[in-house]
Amino acid sequence: MPAVCLVIPCYNEEHRLPVGELRAFVDTRPNTTLCLVDDGSSDGTLRLLQSLAAERPGQILVHAVSPNGGKAAAVRAGVRYVASLERWDLIGYWDADLSTPLAEIDRLLAALAQEPRCLIAMGSRVKLLGARIERRVMRHVLGRIFAACASVILGFPVYDSQCGAKLFRREIVDVFFGEPFSTRWLFDLEILARLRNHLGVAGMDRAREVPLSAWLEVGGSKLRVREMVGVPLELLQIRTRYNITPL
Repeated sequence: MPAVCLVIPCYNEEHRLPVGELRAFVDTRPNTTLCLVDDGSSDGTLRLLQSLAAERPGQILVHAVSPNGGKAAAVRAGVRYVASLERWDLIGYWDADLSTPLAEIDRLLAALAQEPRCLIAMGSRVKLLGARIERRVMRHVLGRIFAACASVILGFPVYDSQCGAKLFRREIVDVFFGEPFSTRWLFDLEILARLRNHLGVAGMDRAREVPLSAWLEVGGSKLRVREMVGVPLELLQIRTRYNITPL
C-alpha cells in the first residue's frame, strides 16, 4: 500500500470528533497518516488534537491555523503543509464527522492503482443496491439539483463533487491548492474547475468518481440548508473566475 496522508479539517470538534475511530484507523494502517487541522477553534479542539498526536506520534499530525477561515481555507492549508513535507505520494482530505467511513479509502486507492493516469479519485454518494447511503431526502434532492447546475458550470458531467472524501497524487497539489479558493463551500468544485483549465475538457478523464459502499449523514453539519441560498452566487463566481463557458 502506498504512503497516504489524509487531511481532516476540524472546527469546534471537541465533543464531536470520533477519536476512537481515528485511533483504530491509524493503528491498523501503518502506511497512513492523519493530519488534523485545527481551524481556529474556540473550544478545546486544539488540545484534543494535540493529545491524539502525542498518543500516535508520526501517524497523527496537527496543523493549527488561525483565525478561523472556513473549511476551504483549512483544507488548503493542511494539504499544502503535508505536501511540503514530501513524505507521501498520495494526499487526500476527509470530513471530520467521518460520514464517509475511513475504510472507504480502499475504494479510492483501488481507483488510483487501476489507472496510473488518474490524478484524483472522488467518493460519490450513489444510491445503488447493496450500498448503504443514508441521506435526508431534502439534502439528496438539493444535491441532485446542485449536480445538474455544477455540470453546466464546469462543461462536463459530475455526479457528486461535494462528497468530503477525496484522494489525489501529490504532483497535482499545486494545481488544486496553489491559489486561495474563491468560495467558502464549493471549493471541491473549484478543484475540478482548476483541473479542467489545466488539462482541458478532454483531460478530465484523469479524474474518477468512485461510488461509496457506505455514507451516513451525521448531525451537526456546519453547512445548514438555509446557507445553501448562497450557492447560486458561488457557482457564478466559479464560472467567472475560471472563464468557463456554460453548456
